[in-house]
Amino acid sequence: MKSFLTAARLLALDLASTLVFLVLFLLTHNTALSVGLGIAFGVVQIGIQIARGKRIDTMEWLSLFLVITAGTATLLTNDPRFVLFKPSVIYAIVGVVMLKPGWLNRYLPEIAQTVVPDVAVKVGYAWAALMFTSAAANAFVALTCEITTWALVMPTFGIVSKIVLFLGGFAAMRLTARRRIRAMPEARREAVLALEGGPAPAV
Repeated sequence: MKSFLTAARLLALDLASTLVFLVLFLLTHNTALSVGLGIAFGVVQIGIQIARGKRIDTMEWLSLFLVITAGTATLLTNDPRFVLFKPSVIYAIVGVVMLKPGWLNRYLPEIAQTVVPDVAVKVGYAWAALMFTSAAANAFVALTCEITTWALVMPTFGIVSKIVLFLGGFAAMRLTARRRIRAMPEARREAVLALEGGPAPAV
């Protein structure tokens, strides 16, 4: 669960630092101010975790490095698209991590690990595909559209696509588990249901 939560937190923090830059830029149209405060926000995020004694994961250090690198490139070129392109790198890296077969199984209850581990593998690949799609979509929008368009399209796409995949993956595993449990011999079915501690064939 730790790896999954780390990836989710990283994406959330990365989006937060990007949105800080975006909001400031749209309000002030001052590239230097927006970049400077965006970088400061990323540094503060890491600093708070250090102050709390929390371990900083490699991916979080990478995110901070990208904040600084993209911010510096934006300052040197006066092109804010460098900052908007940064989430694509994070999405791509997380997507590579999610290509590991069965990474999702460890986050499932025992009954799901027993009955639908193969479905979980496919759902895990679907998550990886979404990360790569998000990386490509973000890069395309950042490079071809206005900043205001990015501000409308990417947050909406990011939230909606993840909710849809989460619900779709949950439904696929639950329905498949119900069907497989009903098809089991009675003794096997009872043993599997005992893993959940209840009579209903659910995940």
